[in-house]
Amino acid sequence: MPRAILLGLLFLLSWILYLDRAAISTAKDLISRDLSLSNDAMGVVFGSFALAYALGQIPAGWFADRYGPRLTLTVVVAAWSGFTALTGLAPEFATLVVIRFLFGLAEAGAFPASARAFYTWLPPELHGRANGIIFSGSRLGAALSFPILAGLLDGFGWRVAFFLLGLPGLIWAAVWYLWFRDRPTPSQATQELPLARIFRSRAMLQVMAQYFASNFTFFLCLSWMLPYLMERYHLTRELASWYSMTILLVGATAQWLSGFLTDWLYRAAPRWSRRGPAIGGFLLAATALALLSRAGTVEMAVALFTIATFGTEMTISPSWAFCIDLGGGRSGSVSGAMNMVGNLGAFVSASAFPALARWNGGDAGLYFLLAATLNLTSALLWLRMPLAKPADV
Repeated sequence: MPRAILLGLLFLLSWILYLDRAAISTAKDLISRDLSLSNDAMGVVFGSFALAYALGQIPAGWFADRYGPRLTLTVVVAAWSGFTALTGLAPEFATLVVIRFLFGLAEAGAFPASARAFYTWLPPELHGRANGIIFSGSRLGAALSFPILAGLLDGFGWRVAFFLLGLPGLIWAAVWYLWFRDRPTPSQATQELPLARIFRSRAMLQVMAQYFASNFTFFLCLSWMLPYLMERYHLTRELASWYSMTILLVGATAQWLSGFLTDWLYRAAPRWSRRGPAIGGFLLAATALALLSRAGTVEMAVALFTIATFGTEMTISPSWAFCIDLGGGRSGSVSGAMNMVGNLGAFVSASAFPALARWNGGDAGLYFLLAATLNLTSALLWLRMPLAKPADV
């Protein structure tokens, strides 16, 4: 029962995290009009979050390893909820960039601290489905943010909407602090490994590189996908929101499929437990992204976005399970390092999409081809990925 409560709370946390994170994409046109911001300026706003989120990963992971997930998640969730509310008070571009940067720093601790909690509370054969469950919550939060925000924006405006979004996280932080304990039993031991040794290993370098491509692709869904669908196919915000929600909801099912497949393979074919789902996902995403530049209708574009997102999502659970395998008692720091490089990919993606489209005469085809190449390269990295056992590092 305590494990079920843990998964339920972290599922809800992931839902809130992405609800808050994806909200700015839905409000992009209203914010840019109110503050007189260009697409390039909004790219900086999106990118400021991604850069801060990336830079905060290793410090947040170290903090979770040193002081435990209980304190870490209480502090970071309360902080990012406050910055979510402050987003609605931003009077101009520079302030908005600073707030979103601080928001990104606060959110950085969520998943490394969750990984550290999984290491202590769950056996390795459950790490795949555990990560699948919590990351599916993140996708549900991102998906539902589109219609929820569309309603809030129409009813209250973007400033009040962001203030209201700050409330659920504050409630969650209080519940987490009161219920969770860093060790489920006094006898639970943790394994301490030298971080320098782990970070120099080929396994660590490869898992970080492949996560760059994963985040480069997925961050499009949280930043430019909805505006792209609106502008490219002349859709209303409401219709584009529903399309975007559908894409992310289908992507969430990949988290469950990949998570349970990862755990099943852990027992049936351990060498392919983390490797197989990741390779399949990257190949699927690469194929769909390569075809997106030729999508002549909104239905075809949505179908290809859905396939690409589904494929990318299949790579998440094995990546985080791999980091727990590799890090042991340093799981927070190791998963944070992977997520740091991944979110550098998100930072590059946020700025690359408008820049490549402008350079290519308004056509986003170059971005899609670049993303397809990165996904194909990551599939090859996983094919040559060494096994990750802490004792072998």
